[in-house]
Amino acid sequence: MQSLSNTEENYIKGLFQLTIEVGNKTEAGTNEIANHLGIKPASANDMLKKLKDKKLIQYEKYGKSSLTKEGKKLAVDIVRKHRLWETFLFEKLAFSWDEVHEVAEQLEHIQSKKLIDKLDQFLNYPSADPHGDPIPNAKGELIIEARKSLVTEEVGHTCKMVGVKDNSASFLQYADSLGLAINQRIKIKSRQAYDDLIEIEVKGVRNRISPKFAEHIIVVCNDCNKQH
Repeated sequence: MQSLSNTEENYIKGLFQLTIEVGNKTEAGTNEIANHLGIKPASANDMLKKLKDKKLIQYEKYGKSSLTKEGKKLAVDIVRKHRLWETFLFEKLAFSWDEVHEVAEQLEHIQSKKLIDKLDQFLNYPSADPHGDPIPNAKGELIIEARKSLVTEEVGHTCKMVGVKDNSASFLQYADSLGLAINQRIKIKSRQAYDDLIEIEVKGVRNRISPKFAEHIIVVCNDCNKQH
Protein backbone atom coordinates (compact mmCIF):
# COMPACT_ATOMS: atom_id res chain seq x y z
CA MET A 1 0.00 0.00 0.00
CA GLN A 2 1.01 3.63 -0.51
CA SER A 3 2.51 5.58 2.35
CA LEU A 4 0.25 8.51 3.25
CA SER A 5 0.50 11.44 5.62
CA ASN A 6 -1.83 11.52 8.62
CA THR A 7 -3.86 14.27 6.93
CA GLU A 8 -4.25 12.22 3.74
CA GLU A 9 -5.40 9.23 5.79
CA ASN A 10 -7.99 11.42 7.54
CA TYR A 11 -9.41 12.47 4.16
CA ILE A 12 -9.59 8.89 2.92
CA LYS A 13 -11.31 7.76 6.12
CA GLY A 14 -13.71 10.70 6.04
CA LEU A 15 -14.74 10.02 2.44
CA PHE A 16 -15.31 6.36 3.32
CA GLN A 17 -17.54 7.31 6.24
CA LEU A 18 -19.55 9.73 4.10
CA THR A 19 -20.10 7.30 1.23
CA ILE A 20 -19.60 3.55 1.44
CA GLU A 21 -20.34 3.25 5.16
CA VAL A 22 -23.55 5.22 4.83
CA GLY A 23 -24.69 2.49 2.47
CA ASN A 24 -26.78 4.54 0.07
CA LYS A 25 -24.25 6.68 -1.82
CA THR A 26 -20.95 6.28 -3.63
CA GLU A 27 -19.70 9.89 -3.72
CA ALA A 28 -19.59 13.06 -1.63
CA GLY A 29 -19.25 16.74 -2.50
CA THR A 30 -16.28 18.92 -1.59
CA ASN A 31 -18.31 21.06 0.83
CA GLU A 32 -19.66 17.92 2.50
CA ILE A 33 -16.14 16.55 2.97
CA ALA A 34 -14.86 19.91 4.26
CA ASN A 35 -17.71 20.14 6.76
CA HIS A 36 -17.11 16.57 7.94
CA LEU A 37 -13.42 17.31 8.56
CA GLY A 38 -13.97 20.81 9.92
CA ILE A 39 -11.91 22.62 7.27
CA LYS A 40 -12.46 25.15 4.46
CA PRO A 41 -13.62 23.90 1.01
CA ALA A 42 -10.54 25.44 -0.64
CA SER A 43 -8.23 23.41 1.59
CA ALA A 44 -10.27 20.28 0.91
CA ASN A 45 -10.04 20.92 -2.83
CA ASP A 46 -6.23 21.06 -2.69
CA MET A 47 -5.98 17.78 -0.78
CA LEU A 48 -8.50 16.01 -2.97
CA LYS A 49 -6.41 16.89 -6.02
CA LYS A 50 -3.38 15.25 -4.36
CA LEU A 51 -5.38 12.12 -3.60
CA LYS A 52 -6.61 12.00 -7.19
CA ASP A 53 -2.99 12.19 -8.40
CA LYS A 54 -2.23 9.19 -6.17
CA LYS A 55 -5.18 7.36 -7.81
CA LEU A 56 -6.96 6.96 -4.46
CA ILE A 57 -10.07 8.90 -5.44
CA GLN A 58 -11.99 9.94 -8.51
CA TYR A 59 -12.56 13.69 -8.38
CA GLU A 60 -13.44 16.79 -10.38
CA LYS A 61 -12.63 20.27 -9.02
CA TYR A 62 -15.26 21.32 -6.47
CA GLY A 63 -17.36 18.39 -7.66
CA LYS A 64 -18.08 14.94 -6.29
CA SER A 65 -15.43 12.56 -4.96
CA SER A 66 -15.46 8.77 -4.72
CA LEU A 67 -12.92 6.21 -3.57
CA THR A 68 -11.06 4.04 -6.07
CA LYS A 69 -10.53 0.36 -5.29
CA GLU A 70 -7.15 1.09 -3.72
CA GLY A 71 -8.55 4.10 -1.85
CA LYS A 72 -11.32 1.98 -0.37
CA LYS A 73 -8.80 -0.66 0.72
CA LEU A 74 -6.72 1.96 2.50
CA ALA A 75 -9.80 3.53 4.11
CA VAL A 76 -11.05 0.21 5.48
CA ASP A 77 -7.60 -0.45 6.95
CA ILE A 78 -7.60 2.94 8.73
CA VAL A 79 -11.13 2.45 10.03
CA ARG A 80 -10.22 -1.02 11.30
CA LYS A 81 -7.22 0.33 13.22
CA HIS A 82 -9.20 3.22 14.69
CA ARG A 83 -12.02 1.03 15.97
CA LEU A 84 -9.75 -1.68 17.34
CA TRP A 85 -7.84 0.97 19.29
CA GLU A 86 -11.10 2.41 20.61
CA THR A 87 -12.14 -1.06 21.76
CA PHE A 88 -8.77 -1.67 23.42
CA LEU A 89 -8.88 1.65 25.28
CA PHE A 90 -12.46 1.05 26.41
CA GLU A 91 -12.24 -2.62 27.37
CA LYS A 92 -8.67 -2.94 28.64
CA LEU A 93 -7.66 0.52 29.87
CA ALA A 94 -11.02 1.67 31.28
CA PHE A 95 -11.33 4.77 29.10
CA SER A 96 -14.94 5.98 28.89
CA TRP A 97 -16.66 5.91 25.51
CA ASP A 98 -16.46 9.70 25.26
CA GLU A 99 -12.64 9.59 25.69
CA VAL A 100 -11.58 6.89 23.24
CA HIS A 101 -12.17 8.67 19.91
CA GLU A 102 -9.58 11.42 20.35
CA VAL A 103 -6.84 8.98 21.44
CA ALA A 104 -7.70 6.50 18.67
CA GLU A 105 -7.37 9.36 16.14
CA GLN A 106 -3.68 9.40 17.02
CA LEU A 107 -3.16 5.64 17.23
CA GLU A 108 -4.88 4.83 13.92
CA HIS A 109 -1.87 6.09 11.97
CA ILE A 110 0.46 3.35 13.29
CA GLN A 111 1.56 1.35 10.25
CA SER A 112 2.47 -2.04 11.77
CA LYS A 113 0.08 -4.63 10.33
CA LYS A 114 1.45 -7.25 12.72
CA LEU A 115 0.62 -5.05 15.71
CA ILE A 116 -2.96 -4.50 14.53
CA ASP A 117 -3.49 -8.19 13.79
CA LYS A 118 -2.14 -9.05 17.27
CA LEU A 119 -4.41 -6.41 18.79
CA ASP A 120 -7.41 -7.89 16.98
CA GLN A 121 -6.50 -11.36 18.29
CA PHE A 122 -5.92 -10.04 21.83
CA LEU A 123 -9.41 -8.50 21.82
CA ASN A 124 -10.90 -11.79 20.53
CA TYR A 125 -11.83 -10.34 17.14
CA PRO A 126 -14.55 -7.82 18.14
CA SER A 127 -17.24 -7.03 15.59
CA ALA A 128 -18.08 -3.53 16.87
CA ASP A 129 -16.37 -0.72 18.76
CA PRO A 130 -17.66 1.01 21.96
CA HIS A 131 -19.87 3.29 19.86
CA GLY A 132 -21.48 0.37 18.04
CA ASP A 133 -19.64 0.97 14.76
CA PRO A 134 -18.73 -2.26 12.88
CA ILE A 135 -15.06 -3.24 12.77
CA PRO A 136 -13.69 -4.57 9.45
CA ASN A 137 -11.96 -7.94 9.73
CA ALA A 138 -8.41 -8.72 8.62
CA LYS A 139 -9.65 -9.41 5.08
CA GLY A 140 -11.16 -5.95 4.86
CA GLU A 141 -14.72 -7.25 5.05
CA LEU A 142 -17.20 -4.91 6.72
CA ILE A 143 -20.71 -6.00 7.63
CA ILE A 144 -23.11 -3.06 7.80
CA GLU A 145 -26.51 -4.11 9.13
CA ALA A 146 -29.73 -2.28 8.37
CA ARG A 147 -30.07 0.53 10.89
CA LYS A 148 -32.12 3.66 11.34
CA SER A 149 -32.03 6.89 13.28
CA LEU A 150 -34.03 7.15 16.51
CA VAL A 151 -35.66 10.31 15.16
CA THR A 152 -37.53 8.18 12.57
CA GLU A 153 -38.85 5.64 15.09
CA GLU A 154 -42.62 5.55 15.63
CA VAL A 155 -44.41 6.25 18.89
CA GLY A 156 -45.09 3.00 20.76
CA HIS A 157 -42.14 1.16 19.30
CA THR A 158 -39.31 -0.28 21.34
CA CYS A 159 -35.88 -0.34 19.74
CA LYS A 160 -32.29 -1.14 20.67
CA MET A 161 -29.50 1.41 20.53
CA VAL A 162 -26.63 0.05 18.42
CA GLY A 163 -24.53 3.11 17.63
CA VAL A 164 -24.10 6.88 17.46
CA LYS A 165 -23.38 9.30 14.64
CA ASP A 166 -21.66 11.80 16.92
CA ASN A 167 -18.53 10.74 18.81
CA SER A 168 -17.94 14.10 20.50
CA ALA A 169 -17.44 14.08 24.26
CA SER A 170 -20.35 16.48 24.86
CA PHE A 171 -22.80 14.30 22.92
CA LEU A 172 -21.70 11.06 24.58
CA GLN A 173 -21.77 12.60 28.04
CA TYR A 174 -25.33 13.79 27.42
CA ALA A 175 -26.27 10.29 26.25
CA ASP A 176 -24.77 8.92 29.47
CA SER A 177 -26.90 11.30 31.54
CA LEU A 178 -30.02 9.83 29.90
CA GLY A 179 -28.95 6.25 30.62
CA LEU A 180 -28.29 5.56 26.95
CA ALA A 181 -25.63 3.01 26.00
CA ILE A 182 -24.93 0.43 23.31
CA ASN A 183 -27.55 -2.39 23.39
CA GLN A 184 -29.84 -0.34 25.67
CA ARG A 185 -33.54 -0.69 24.89
CA ILE A 186 -35.47 2.52 24.23
CA LYS A 187 -39.26 2.90 24.15
CA ILE A 188 -40.79 5.82 22.24
CA LYS A 189 -43.58 7.15 24.48
CA SER A 190 -44.74 10.26 22.64
CA ARG A 191 -43.85 13.01 20.18
CA GLN A 192 -44.93 16.64 20.59
CA ALA A 193 -46.74 18.03 17.53
CA TYR A 194 -45.51 21.58 18.17
CA ASP A 195 -41.74 21.14 18.39
CA ASP A 196 -41.23 17.39 17.68
CA LEU A 197 -39.73 16.78 21.13
CA ILE A 198 -39.60 13.02 21.65
CA GLU A 199 -40.38 11.40 24.99
CA ILE A 200 -38.37 8.23 25.53
CA GLU A 201 -38.27 5.68 28.32
CA VAL A 202 -34.96 4.08 29.28
CA LYS A 203 -34.80 1.65 32.22
CA GLY A 204 -38.14 2.95 33.50
CA VAL A 205 -37.10 6.61 33.41
CA ARG A 206 -38.69 9.04 30.97
CA ASN A 207 -36.94 11.99 29.31
CA ARG A 208 -37.69 14.36 26.47
CA ILE A 209 -35.07 14.73 23.77
CA SER A 210 -34.73 16.99 20.74
CA PRO A 211 -34.96 15.74 17.15
CA LYS A 212 -31.35 16.92 16.68
CA PHE A 213 -30.16 14.61 19.45
CA ALA A 214 -32.37 11.71 18.32
CA GLU A 215 -30.98 12.00 14.78
CA HIS A 216 -27.58 10.93 16.10
CA ILE A 217 -28.77 7.83 17.96
CA ILE A 218 -28.65 4.71 15.74
CA VAL A 219 -31.12 1.92 16.50
CA VAL A 220 -32.46 -1.38 15.23
CA CYS A 221 -36.03 -2.43 15.76
CA ASN A 222 -36.49 -6.11 14.99
CA ASP A 223 -39.76 -6.33 16.92
CA CYS A 224 -41.32 -3.14 15.56
CA ASN A 225 -44.18 -4.99 13.93
CA LYS A 226 -45.15 -6.33 17.35
CA GLN A 227 -45.07 -2.95 19.05
CA HIS A 228 -48.15 -0.73 19.01
